[in-house]
Amino acid sequence: MPAAAQSQDANKVTDLGVYPPWQEGQNNDAAKRGFEFTIADADNLADFHGSPQDPLLSLYVGGNYFFAMAPLVAAFEQRYPEYKGRLYWETIPPGLLVRQMKMGGTITVGNMTWTVKPDVYLAGKNAVQKQMDDGLLVGPVVPYVTNTLAIMVPKGNPAKVTGLASLGNAGIKLAMPNPEFEGIARQISSALEAAGGKPLADKVYKAKVADGTSILTHIHHRQTPLWIMQGKAQAGVTWQSEVAFQMQAGHPIEGVEIPAAQNQTAIYAGAMAKDAPHPEAAKRWLEFIRSPEALAIFGRYGFKPYQETTR
Repeated sequence: MPAAAQSQDANKVTDLGVYPPWQEGQNNDAAKRGFEFTIADADNLADFHGSPQDPLLSLYVGGNYFFAMAPLVAAFEQRYPEYKGRLYWETIPPGLLVRQMKMGGTITVGNMTWTVKPDVYLAGKNAVQKQMDDGLLVGPVVPYVTNTLAIMVPKGNPAKVTGLASLGNAGIKLAMPNPEFEGIARQISSALEAAGGKPLADKVYKAKVADGTSILTHIHHRQTPLWIMQGKAQAGVTWQSEVAFQMQAGHPIEGVEIPAAQNQTAIYAGAMAKDAPHPEAAKRWLEFIRSPEALAIFGRYGFKPYQETTR
């Protein structure tokens, strides 16, 4: 078989296990799940978890730590057994969660529409503060962990990506978070400028988008690893925790580190939603998220506890 054909075959995804959701039901908190119906590449709601029917705590969570939510919820329910099986959470990008909040908690996915108003909104600290200023949230803002960027590549790194400067190469196909509603895009742009000035940032986010070699995601924590495994992209900038999760899941993914001088640090924070349906539960979650057991769970994926001196 010619080398080109072998390379093309290698990019084909034949194992449905690589399609999201990747937690095999672990991120579903519903006690009674009824008839199980999930077709991985056709019918799945990867970023919606638990039952929307009368939850006792609903969380709008910026999606890039969806993989940590099942153990976090389990630890929370161990502390507060009265909530067991009654949490609902979403893990779509923070900007999209805000759009849903402004629609009263109503969302449509495919042919299904439902409404769950949030008790807590969790995202980057600046995003949380902005929604506080806009009146969607009430204080205080509660920071809890930090994260840094990495470059996600296929196992073996066939495109030989060595760092952020490599992403400007015309021959490398990229999956990049959309600046319109994914907050990580702003931090990636800053990192690109630190590595190669504005010309590198413009190359990745303008010229390569225009010529089709940078594809913008809507949900980078799902699309970037999937597109890499499908051979549609050869690299994409994500949070390092997402690389860690994909590797722990056994997927053919690895990461290229970004030097500290070029990297960006995200501070994750949360706050209670205005008119939260369950304010006491919201306060309990915001207290729990900074507990030793919660921080230990985050630590499995490389998150660091937030310190007041973090910049």
